[in-house]
Amino acid sequence: MLTSKMMAGILCFCLGHTLAWFQLNSQFVWEWWKDKPFLAVLIYAVPVGLSFWFGTKFLVEATQELWSSRLTAFAASYMVFPLLTWWLMNESPFTPKTMICILLSCMIMGVQLFWK
Repeated sequence: MLTSKMMAGILCFCLGHTLAWFQLNSQFVWEWWKDKPFLAVLIYAVPVGLSFWFGTKFLVEATQELWSSRLTAFAASYMVFPLLTWWLMNESPFTPKTMICILLSCMIMGVQLFWK
């Protein structure tokens, strides 16, 4: 059963993974970001950390299980990473290996959301 706490947790994880993607990969997308690791950490570390902290809090409150939180965070990463990498790096997620990983992540998310 998808509750508002579960949805809030998933949104926090998606936000955290999006911000983490930019923190780690902006150096490859924009020339300006090369050789600026300290600036990237200063800008992104706190919002990334808070996103994951609250995502974990909301999911554990909703499911009473830390494992559900961790596996949902993993699955959320595969919802965010392929899209941003395809859009900004022009790397296709449509390889057999990547498509299988995305399918498995969707299955993990489904198990966490709908298995009682």
